[in-house]
Amino acid sequence: MTPAARLSGAIEVLDDIALRRRPAADALKDWGLARRFAGSKDRAAIASLVYDALRRRASAAWIMGFPAAEDAPPRSLLLGALSLARQVSAEAIAALCDGSRFAPAPLSADERSRLEAGAAALATAPLHVAGDFPEWLAPSLTSEFGEGLVAEMQALAQRAPLDLRVNTLKGSRGEALAALSHLGPAPTPHSPLGLRLRHGEDGRGPSVHSEPAFLDGLVEIQDEGSQLVSLIAGARPGETVIDLCAGGGGKTLALAAIMDAGGRIVATDGDQRRLAPIHARLARAGVTNAEVRTPKRRGDEPLAGLEGSADLVLVDAPCTGVGTWRRNPDAKWRIRPGSLAQRQKEQDGVLDRAARFAKPGGRIAYITCSLLPEENGERIGEFLGRQAGWRLVPPERVLASAASPLLDLAGLRSRGGEGLLLTPARTGTDGFYLCLMEQTQG
Repeated sequence: MTPAARLSGAIEVLDDIALRRRPAADALKDWGLARRFAGSKDRAAIASLVYDALRRRASAAWIMGFPAAEDAPPRSLLLGALSLARQVSAEAIAALCDGSRFAPAPLSADERSRLEAGAAALATAPLHVAGDFPEWLAPSLTSEFGEGLVAEMQALAQRAPLDLRVNTLKGSRGEALAALSHLGPAPTPHSPLGLRLRHGEDGRGPSVHSEPAFLDGLVEIQDEGSQLVSLIAGARPGETVIDLCAGGGGKTLALAAIMDAGGRIVATDGDQRRLAPIHARLARAGVTNAEVRTPKRRGDEPLAGLEGSADLVLVDAPCTGVGTWRRNPDAKWRIRPGSLAQRQKEQDGVLDRAARFAKPGGRIAYITCSLLPEENGERIGEFLGRQAGWRLVPPERVLASAASPLLDLAGLRSRGGEGLLLTPARTGTDGFYLCLMEQTQG
């Protein structure tokens, strides 16, 4: 397919997403199945165009003359995103949109004028447009970031890098760098265990899953932010650790390496399906100190008998995933107030459950991939109000006792001061919140 034909394909996918109100991944899959002539590179390039348009949906619509993004046709979203996300000139866009076979129709005089103005048109845009996020979240995000809101949200609208975590149970970062040298890896800026790989022009990263280093368990795909909060959580060799919302096991694997395969890790999750990949991942990584407890039925407590036994309970809480919008740009336009309220209930429930399994003097590490105070500091405040005998571990102590020297505290406190907040603008990672609490009574 020609570059112009790829633009037309992306417009078709965006139209399908708007009409059927469904995830981008589903629309892209159906588009590819219906057009077998499109090769893998074509599909990847079209997916990259679609996701760029979704990342910059509000601002792209604005510069093309549509104050409300939902009123903008897919063509306008894509043209605006080419200008904003990829800095393609109006002249170059016009060359692609020449009306030839499979190419988009030629630019109108108004479209060309607006593309020539480009990002300058955002000078008068509302916060939610300049920052490309749902308007109803503006009060919440403003309360967290204040005057830095737009810069934080613009960073969250960029493409995410592809990060790997070196599994120290299998080798060192130097060995991983050598094993993957043909992919051009670089050490991550903060995590002592991370590697970062560059995306190609089509937005795709290398196929890590087929690399011997991955197949042998030397590396795992994990964002640097997820690596950092795993390290900062403070698991120590010889301890008993419960990973209460383990999902596919990313943080379980990280904890096992941090503990040097000593002590005991018990991983569980309320959703059996999310736990399914963890067994193969543990085996590949060479983890021998972790056991998986799967609930047999709804309401079952797979951790029965472990009450009051854990040195550390890791709560990687279910959340809205605001901090992952770089990777899931269509998710930000589908989030609703009702889903936020539901997540808050789930977070309260899992925190109360965690308290039952911590031993006297034990700790809870509460983690979300959200930037919303309602899911972060407010949940901690509610927990401390409900549960007697728990107190905050000051962020200074949290970083000082982390497994490795990681980050300076300056600028990483959440607005409420009770926890740490990693963001694309601050740390170049996905958005993560971490708060550590300790029990003071038996």
